[in-house]
Amino acid sequence: MADRPRATIPWLLVASSVLLVAIVLYLLFAAYLPTKKRIVRLETELRDLYAREAQLETRLAKDAERATQREQQLSAFTAERDALAKRVEELEKELAAAKRPAPRRR
Repeated sequence: MADRPRATIPWLLVASSVLLVAIVLYLLFAAYLPTKKRIVRLETELRDLYAREAQLETRLAKDAERATQREQQLSAFTAERDALAKRVEELEKELAAAKRPAPRRR
């Protein structure tokens, strides 16, 4: 048997493969997992903000409804006041007419 030539190991390829594995592991454990945890935390915070926004929108709608009711009550009270003021004027005229002496007949 003839001696086969010895296969040489391409050390540059081995070194670059090890470097590639190291980079992938770094990205997976040192960058990906903390980023994933941060994303989960931010999603939770976002859900809380949406819930708070819904509460504020509900409160705003209730406040707007109350304001509308107050405006309606105010216009009703204003109309009632105007009607009462008109009635008072009419009654004052009637009272003044009643106080005048009736013309005497001779």
